[in-house]
Amino acid sequence: MTSPLIHDALPTVLVVDDEVRSQDAMRRTLDEDFTVFTASSAEEARGLLERQPVSVILCDQRMPGITGVAFLKEVRERWPEVVRIVISGYTDSEDIIAGINEAGIYQYILKPWSPDHLLEAVRNAVEAQTLQRQTSRLDLELRTSTRVLRQRTARQVVQARHHFGFERIVRAAGSPIELVCAMAERAARYDLPVLVLGESGTGKELLARAIHYASPRLEGPFEVENCAAIPDTLLESELFGHKRGAFTGAYEDHAGLFQRADGGTVFLDEIGETSPAFQVKLLRVLQEGEVRPVGAARPVPVDVRIIAATHRQLEQRVHDGLFREDLYYRLAGVTLTVPPLRARVADITPIAHQIVQDVARELGHPGAVLPDETLACLLAYPWPGNIRELRNEIARAMALHDGIELPPGAFSARVLQGRAVGGGDLVSALPANGTLTERLDVIEAMVLRETLLRHRWNKTRTAAELGLSRVGLRAKMQRFGLEK
Repeated sequence: MTSPLIHDALPTVLVVDDEVRSQDAMRRTLDEDFTVFTASSAEEARGLLERQPVSVILCDQRMPGITGVAFLKEVRERWPEVVRIVISGYTDSEDIIAGINEAGIYQYILKPWSPDHLLEAVRNAVEAQTLQRQTSRLDLELRTSTRVLRQRTARQVVQARHHFGFERIVRAAGSPIELVCAMAERAARYDLPVLVLGESGTGKELLARAIHYASPRLEGPFEVENCAAIPDTLLESELFGHKRGAFTGAYEDHAGLFQRADGGTVFLDEIGETSPAFQVKLLRVLQEGEVRPVGAARPVPVDVRIIAATHRQLEQRVHDGLFREDLYYRLAGVTLTVPPLRARVADITPIAHQIVQDVARELGHPGAVLPDETLACLLAYPWPGNIRELRNEIARAMALHDGIELPPGAFSARVLQGRAVGGGDLVSALPANGTLTERLDVIEAMVLRETLLRHRWNKTRTAAELGLSRVGLRAKMQRFGLEK
């Protein structure tokens, strides 16, 4: 037996084996990562355990006088925190079952063992003990500090609600998105599914988060899945979970997103990209309020609110047979359409200023100023990529340009020219939905922007070309948020 009792920072391992050569082999494998003690009998090991804290025991099964399982059963009763591992050259199923049931064996290692396997097993055992201790401590803290935790949770909910609330959706007064936010805030109070339509980059996820934090489920999780990012087979596992061995690579049970979101909200982005086969499975979840993990024998009940989003026209996809009609009506309890950035021109300036602050904070940048001529260029561009494209342009300009002010030249050529890649097609710049009046407003705003930019913001020449008085031009500029 290793004699001196050392109190080391390394975890302690006790090797119990009646063969000295086996003891030496295990010590050589483990002694770089652990403090290793050895004992040749159960009695010797028992004496050491009474004097020395031990994290893990590696015990041979066949020893003179007492089996390893019998000794570890005693260890379990007297020193329950010690993680117990049996090493044996026999594959007797009765021994294995007895070890699991009676002695609470963590792992059963067969001889001849490999050094890497033994080392990995002991590392995992030490980690398991550490996690068990942490769990026990947290359980104690939870029992003794419920009031403090409740107060802390309430503060975090308030902070999250402030950070993700509707007031964080940046817009100008009278913006078209004001009506969308008002409808969303009313719908948030009721446990109805919500379908959010809109082009990519318009802020559909931001709106979904605001709905969650304005709802009675705000203390529950908010889980997000982009349905277009992964194939159907993996999507089913990710959303519904799977059991160990359900398919190749399923090495352990996996709780799906619906289970993790129980009591909260699931946001399914790009729902229009899913296949009809997957739509059938999702429909069952919505109808029955339960999921069946892949490979599971029985379903698991879940309580979630669904917010789905897509840039597709789902009604058209239903008509084309690409999306199930029954699933569409399950998702579209309340339908909200987020207008594109080109249909809310007045919002570009406040959004751009907010992006500058956010990017400066994220990049550790000192900050930047957007002068009037730069804002004029931003207002004149149709932003087919919406807020995401605007953010990318501002981040690029801040990263590559020296100086506090960002002149128009800091932005890409297409922004300076006021047209998107492949631009010049008025139809492609129009919003995909909206009333005739809303679409005509977009055209009028685009004509005003283009003319103002061409005349370098000279109102007299712009009004003359468009057949307007200066007062009339000023009124239209104010209406569309085009004042410098």
